[in-house]
Amino acid sequence: MSNLFDLTGKTALVTGASGGLGRHFALTLARAGAHVAVAARREDKVAEIASEIAAGGGKALAVSLDVVNRESVADAFETIKQTAGGVDIVVNNAGVAARDSALDMSEETFDWVMETNLKGVWNVAQAAGRLMAANGNGGSIINIASILGIRVAKGVLPYAISKAGVAQMTKALAIEWARHKIRVNALAPGYFVTDINREFLASEAGQEIVARVPQRRTGDPVDLEGPLLLLASDAGAYMTGTVVPVDGGHVINSV
Repeated sequence: MSNLFDLTGKTALVTGASGGLGRHFALTLARAGAHVAVAARREDKVAEIASEIAAGGGKALAVSLDVVNRESVADAFETIKQTAGGVDIVVNNAGVAARDSALDMSEETFDWVMETNLKGVWNVAQAAGRLMAANGNGGSIINIASILGIRVAKGVLPYAISKAGVAQMTKALAIEWARHKIRVNALAPGYFVTDINREFLASEAGQEIVARVPQRRTGDPVDLEGPLLLLASDAGAYMTGTVVPVDGGHVINSV
């Protein structure tokens, strides 16, 4: 039986790949055989990760990309097109978070989170969809949502709204683009320690949240590898429009 999770011969783009989960996604796809375009605003960081992939025997391309800038998105996809001919897998991972009460939150903060997390995902998804449809081979777009787009917590209003929007966008695009053989799914991670939430999860309030996770722990990046490869590969060929929580059971726990 062939390995359904094998990505040899596929080209993948990972946005927000300069660190955290994005870096882990890029390394995971490379280990599965994909040629990975490692993309983020920090050119030095994506160059480091591309070099790390190459040193491990994989294939990688460092790409400068700001998801809120449509010209930057277009340039990035043109680079990938010229280098690899197209793209088969997109992991729409770039995102930001801000903690503040709804009464105190500034318009600038609200707009910053929404622009990056929702419109940025749309900018990349549309560019990817157009390229995949034009090539005629279809592909897989994996949007990174969050369980906070399914359930709510205090102090993260624009983040929760943006991630709920990502989940709905995923379903809407899946319906529209199925005829182009483009699958659109989302991962909804629970609490994984990254640079944007490390300080909070170490706080008393953060530890209270972790205590309500049925598995009583935060996620390890390795916990996302299987779900990511399922959605990226032929193993998930009949999956589209799904939002897959990876959260230790948190989203189903009402306590």
